[in-house]
Amino acid sequence: MTLSANAHAAPLDDAARKPKPDKPKNEAAVLVFSKTAGFRHDSIPDGIAAIQKLGTENGFTVTATENSDTFNPGTLAKYKAVVFLSTTGDVLNAEQQTAFENYIKAGGGYVGVHAAADTEYDWPFYGGLVGAYFHSHPAIQQATIKVEDRAHPATAHLPAAWERTDEWYNYRTNPREVAKVLAVLDESSYTGGTMAGDHPISWCQEYEGGRVFYTGLGHTKESYAEENFLKMLLGGIRYAMGTAHADARPEVGYTSLFDGTSTTGWKQAGPGSFELADGTLASVGGMGLFWYEAKELHAYSLKLSWKMDGDSNSGIFIGFPPSDDPWSAVDNGYEIQIDATDVPEKTTGSVYGFQSADIAARDAALNPPGEWNTYELRVEGERLRIWLNGVQINDFTNAEPARSLVDGHIGIQNHGDADHVSFRNIRVKELT
Repeated sequence: MTLSANAHAAPLDDAARKPKPDKPKNEAAVLVFSKTAGFRHDSIPDGIAAIQKLGTENGFTVTATENSDTFNPGTLAKYKAVVFLSTTGDVLNAEQQTAFENYIKAGGGYVGVHAAADTEYDWPFYGGLVGAYFHSHPAIQQATIKVEDRAHPATAHLPAAWERTDEWYNYRTNPREVAKVLAVLDESSYTGGTMAGDHPISWCQEYEGGRVFYTGLGHTKESYAEENFLKMLLGGIRYAMGTAHADARPEVGYTSLFDGTSTTGWKQAGPGSFELADGTLASVGGMGLFWYEAKELHAYSLKLSWKMDGDSNSGIFIGFPPSDDPWSAVDNGYEIQIDATDVPEKTTGSVYGFQSADIAARDAALNPPGEWNTYELRVEGERLRIWLNGVQINDFTNAEPARSLVDGHIGIQNHGDADHVSFRNIRVKELT
């Protein structure tokens, strides 16, 4: 809702708003494949047991196998995702490879753990799927992981800097151009890194119709008793299964407006505020607006992640002139709404009061309250397009003479005492 005192309109259809259960009862099945034709990790049994436990606790069944004959159309169709758990070497024949390719192209999920990148070097489809092949590794040692994406279900729970011990892979290529990098190694924190300071270690992508999550973590037995790693693995599996959503598009060329540590350049307009903790801006009171005063934007792609608690309300304002009056943004700009229970033209993904989102596409991409979502707002001339977790849900063209998207500032709303919405990782890429 914009900065007004109007009460909520009637909610959308109850079926569309039905809350998702915290632990669905065996609605999905996962296959764990751990065949090796090269080095065999002694952590594989621990990994299988850990994934089985995750399944029991989170409502999906787990089947573990090292039988390549499982890779046939009928059997693969039973599974929402296939986990390659430290596989090595050539583990599938040509017919089995074709079956797996068709499974991915039909929307199947893939999770690669550690040595999954040391697998099937002569199968180009697999190389594209995993994102990058293994090259080398130094001795097991402690290192610092920098988490780039703290909204993905695999990494949202992690600290911005995560120190842990593992065997740290170097890769033959950098996957940044083809996948969404979630976390990188700080090569200054250990010895033996060979990727020139940009060292992805976990990433995701959409590939040939399927969903992909890979992490280079997981060499040691201890990994599979480590809470943060297990939560990462669970989030990656949920993403691959399609039960959690994220923007998996490659991302380069963005400049941070809020990196989690400083609010330099930002200013509060109106009552209320935002509290900064753990790299997160959390709304307090209102109605007010926290706006980026430092720069006016023209043609740009704005990305940011948000999470709401329950039936909360907030929005992102764009295209408004500089002002300490939050009503200036209402009267002169546009709000992209966050409130999934309002009427169509005032619901999550809508251009508030002007144009509804594609509700079916929105609902298919939306994570529920308590989980992070990511918006991209792309402004080119008077055209505004909106992506939610990588899915386009709105395409709006300004036709109001008194408003313009071409020039203006951006801001995030703190709606009121009862509304609690958080924001992370606000960044922009200027377009020509």
